[in-house]
Amino acid sequence: MPRILLLALLLALLSAAPAAAQDAVGDAAAALATDPVYVDPGAEKALTTAEADAVRARIEERGAGPLYVAVLPAAAKREGGGSAQGVVQAIAQRLGRPGTYAAVVGTSFSAGSTDVRGTGDEATAAFKAHRGEGVPAVLLDFVDRVGELRAGGSGSGSGGSGGGGPGAGTLLLVPLLVLGAGALLLSRRRRRNEERAELAELRENVRDDLVALGDDIRALDLDVEMPGVDPRAKVDYDHAVEAYDRADTLVDRARSPEDFEPVGAALEEGRFAMTSAKERLAGRGAPERTPPCFFDPRHGPSAREVEWAPYGGAPRMVPACEADAQRVERGEDPEAREVLVGGQRMPYWSAGPMYAPFAGGMFGGFGGGLFPGLMVGTLLGSSLGGWGMGDAYASGGDWGGGGDFGGGDFGGGDFGGGGGDFGGGDF
Repeated sequence: MPRILLLALLLALLSAAPAAAQDAVGDAAAALATDPVYVDPGAEKALTTAEADAVRARIEERGAGPLYVAVLPAAAKREGGGSAQGVVQAIAQRLGRPGTYAAVVGTSFSAGSTDVRGTGDEATAAFKAHRGEGVPAVLLDFVDRVGELRAGGSGSGSGGSGGGGPGAGTLLLVPLLVLGAGALLLSRRRRRNEERAELAELRENVRDDLVALGDDIRALDLDVEMPGVDPRAKVDYDHAVEAYDRADTLVDRARSPEDFEPVGAALEEGRFAMTSAKERLAGRGAPERTPPCFFDPRHGPSAREVEWAPYGGAPRMVPACEADAQRVERGEDPEAREVLVGGQRMPYWSAGPMYAPFAGGMFGGFGGGLFPGLMVGTLLGSSLGGWGMGDAYASGGDWGGGGDFGGGDFGGGDFGGGGGDFGGGDF
């Protein structure tokens, strides 16, 4: 398994409840990695094999993917903070892939997307139109609506299939198809421009780390040339310089987020070499090779682990430098490594999936056993339940929609313009 896939487990449990003996979210995410539809056999509204196959086929036919659908028992809500929407987000965070996610949890339906706007509204519309027909009808209509959105449509259509023969309506459809094709091209062009802008932003933030390492190296260059210096300190210093040069070259060559993984690894290597050089210059032995400080890898190797949780998230043991460990134990905020994303400063672990490969390079060399499920959920979005800055990843989608299959009153949504409970009784 590539290190970047191991990273897909490096921040996820920070915003999820501690793993239970039965991990419905984890089971769903593992299954959805290879199959767009997962049905827990214990789900109250479980689909039959034929119904699940029909949803899979519709996703393919309508070009709605990447779209992931999970049908889970009501007990799974405990893993999503008590709501179906929380379960949807937890699955997305655990799977760690951009796309559209939908879940029927017990008798509740919710959906959201990291890359398609309007998904929450369409989830609500599909639910309202077909809740009396059952889960399969709602899911099929929702798939149709997502396919329309991905094709450049405005959504809020009727979904499903319709009749009618050729004639004036067909002629009127021709200009609409032309306009739709143009909208799709514009959408793709906009997305490419957004990706280029995000990559440039990532590059600038990574360069800040590179500059910090360079400053550290320059501050030590005279010390290692002094007479009587431990030769091993000079070896460590040279190693840091080599790692810096390698990272500098890789940053210039990077053309995708994945290209920044070796940059992160080189920076971590250089920082540790500098720490080792300083320790030797001070007459102490080489330090133990430990993971970098989680809160700011520029702080160097961690001194110990400390229990910490992001706002609204579950406590988790994370590696920290001694200064940050003491801050956390005093109830203070650690000195987080902040990056600039969309004009806003935020901790790197909330900056979005584009930063996952870079962080994977810094932490991946220490193995999955040390960081079981520590990183990607937070890298994909903030612990408050959104993606990064509240809107979806890359200014794409939104969250919300759906409702309850039976029980409750109609209510307003909290995310994406949809959501709430819908009455009408049980199936």
